[in-house]
Amino acid sequence: MATSSLRLPDVERMTAEEALLWGYEQFGDKLCLTCSWQRQASVLVHMVSELGLDVPIVELDTQLFFKETYETRERLVERYGLELIRPQVISVAEQHAQEGPNLWERDPDRCCHIRKVEPLERALEPFDAWISGIRREQALTRADAQRVEWSERYSVWKIHPIVDWDAKRVQAYLHVNEVPYNPLHDVGYPSIGCIPCTRPVVEGEDERAGRWADADKIECGIHTREERP
Repeated sequence: MATSSLRLPDVERMTAEEALLWGYEQFGDKLCLTCSWQRQASVLVHMVSELGLDVPIVELDTQLFFKETYETRERLVERYGLELIRPQVISVAEQHAQEGPNLWERDPDRCCHIRKVEPLERALEPFDAWISGIRREQALTRADAQRVEWSERYSVWKIHPIVDWDAKRVQAYLHVNEVPYNPLHDVGYPSIGCIPCTRPVVEGEDERAGRWADADKIECGIHTREERP
């Protein structure tokens, strides 16, 4: 089991690649990468592959993704030979029966908890560290994210290799390395989630302004910092 007493090097001075190499050396097979097939996932899948690291990929699939998202997943799986860990998620029909129809409209926090947070909690149980693609630029709620930080909520170390990258750098990396990425990013969707809760953004909006645009909600709950009950 991971503990919060790890002595960290000067992780903020590390490059993304150095952070991944450090994490793999520190945690070995207790390190995983989560993906929901946005462009930061494409970056990290490619980077892990280029470094030759054997890191399990946990797919966070809500079963409500866009067609383009699933197509991107298949392109990455084929190119990099990925074997995915897929935590079980109840079907949309089962959720309708238990919670009522269109829960994402009535209580998006509850919907995200059922379809994203709970599966992630189960998926992280065997691991001591978790690689995530969050970036400080994405939203004010992520502005103080550290490259490596302890998560009380999940009792794992979180590693954010590209936490200091901006969107232009992400896109440049994908272009230079010819990495497959979600084409919705090119048509006004800088942040892509579930179909019912994602819209394009307009010029001047935050990167994540198109997520839950009609609700008083800015995070799915995965990266909030409250401790487990």
